[in-house]
Amino acid sequence: MSRDPITRGEIEAAAELVHGAIGASPQIVWPLLSRRLGTEVTVKHENHLPTGAFKVRGGLTYTARLKQEQPALKGVIAATRGNHGQSVAFAARQFGLPCVIVVPHGNSRSKNAAMRAYGAELIETGHDFQAAYEATQAIAEARGLHFVKSFHPWLLHGVATYGWELLNAAPDLGTVYVPIGLGSGVCSTIQARDALGLTTEVVGVVAENAPAYALSFEAGKAISTNSADTIADGMACRVPVDDALEIIGKGAARVIRVSEAEIKSAMRAYFDDTHNLAEGAGAAGLAAALKDTRRKAGAKLGLILSGGNVDAEVFAPVVGMPA
Repeated sequence: MSRDPITRGEIEAAAELVHGAIGASPQIVWPLLSRRLGTEVTVKHENHLPTGAFKVRGGLTYTARLKQEQPALKGVIAATRGNHGQSVAFAARQFGLPCVIVVPHGNSRSKNAAMRAYGAELIETGHDFQAAYEATQAIAEARGLHFVKSFHPWLLHGVATYGWELLNAAPDLGTVYVPIGLGSGVCSTIQARDALGLTTEVVGVVAENAPAYALSFEAGKAISTNSADTIADGMACRVPVDDALEIIGKGAARVIRVSEAEIKSAMRAYFDDTHNLAEGAGAAGLAAALKDTRRKAGAKLGLILSGGNVDAEVFAPVVGMPA
């Protein structure tokens, strides 16, 4: 896998493709949220994209490159908790490819429904994402499908367009908080910042119940965990990716852990202050900013609301409504 930094030209080319298919997402300064944090806060609303999450950007650039290099491709397959799968399914439909998505048992009902609506065949197997991921390789080989993994340079080119949009619109941000699943979001934000020549801090965020990337960042080497049981299913990672760790280790200011209670509080805060739905991973950046004792007083902040795909039965109790 190439570890070369993404160039300005590559991001601009990716943006042309992405914007032609789905447009850009807004970045909004919310007064109530800014008051809550005591400084100006800009939210990058990836929850406003057609799939409800940022990953569709990478799905489009990856699939375009894949079709170019393998025009006789039979189809694609991916393992997911939901947002990566929606991205792959959306892009596969755009490019006329058959698509199979593998999810763990007990996966989000609404995310499963959305992936089927994009035309994907859904297979449920394994008790968590890692188990589903490991099963996907065998299915891919048996059916002659291309396995679209959750971290790859072709994905980063597309995902980098959200950091590019945000930092072009608000180049004076002191710190941007980015949730970490397998790392495409935080790594592409680091590379977009670097391509723009800015000094903005990029802070990664993990769930306390899924701390693999925080442990790895602190140790300077990959450390896996035995479980990743969190309401933030987009951050439910047990096994980190080496290439992602290399970028994070060089380019992130720090990685912050947030508790389940802090994630839920941030989900409520987004709803109260902006009337936006934030899934657990989408709210994690706000949770981290609220507890970050190392952020500079008065510095403007950026938050990546990475997705809003949360089931009603999960969200309703968080905001105190009957399910």
